[in-house]
Amino acid sequence: MEMTASLRKFVVSLSSGRHRRIEQAFVAEGTKCVTDTLGSFGLRYLIATEAWAGAHEPAVAAAGSLFVQAPKKELERMSSLSTAPEVIAVYDMPVATFDPSEAERDIVVALDRVQDPGNVGTIIRSADWFGVRTVICSEATADAFSAKAIMATMGAISRVKVVRGDIAEMLRGCSAPVMGTFLEGEDIYHTDLPTAGVLVMGNEGKGICSEVEALVSKKLFIPSYPAGVPTVESLNVGMATSIALAEFRRRVNN
Repeated sequence: MEMTASLRKFVVSLSSGRHRRIEQAFVAEGTKCVTDTLGSFGLRYLIATEAWAGAHEPAVAAAGSLFVQAPKKELERMSSLSTAPEVIAVYDMPVATFDPSEAERDIVVALDRVQDPGNVGTIIRSADWFGVRTVICSEATADAFSAKAIMATMGAISRVKVVRGDIAEMLRGCSAPVMGTFLEGEDIYHTDLPTAGVLVMGNEGKGICSEVEALVSKKLFIPSYPAGVPTVESLNVGMATSIALAEFRRRVNN
């Protein structure tokens, strides 16, 4: 397949969340990101330089007629990164739904209005590390399929199901425990934790919205150390999610 102006325009358009939703497609950039995700999603195009293709013949063979060879200057025009990659993949957006029974069997992470795509990607990466297979995102949460979020997942997007929708509506149909992090919550290290349920993480500055808070059955707090000593106001939401998941999994293993 040849590189064309219309193909370049299409790839560039996917930097917009609106166009990603319309086209039901997203982009992965860079060798690690592409090789980690290739085969996990429906491939539309694999666009790479001649040098990259020569060094990754199995990937090119797997792409078949969907492989497009392009000069580096074309990848520079399509890339959202400050340093253009040697390869870009365009994938079909996966269609995913949330089954409440998932939260009855294991931990599910829910993101309420998390704004930074880097944080969203980091949380998906942490979910993958701790064996969490489903992350649900509110409509006001940054798009998990933006280039920045995909890059931050470090390939975890291929193993963690991401569902986007009305979190409150999804949680109302869930009989499993719903937990969230709050400054007035119980010390996560000194309270009973279930082996399954939903862990809600809120907006970087405003926390969990009142509608979702009303559905939380257990409020948790990650204490600073040592107690009583002035510290920063709060943890980064990605870091807080990792700490909370580590504690959930530690309880299972002990």
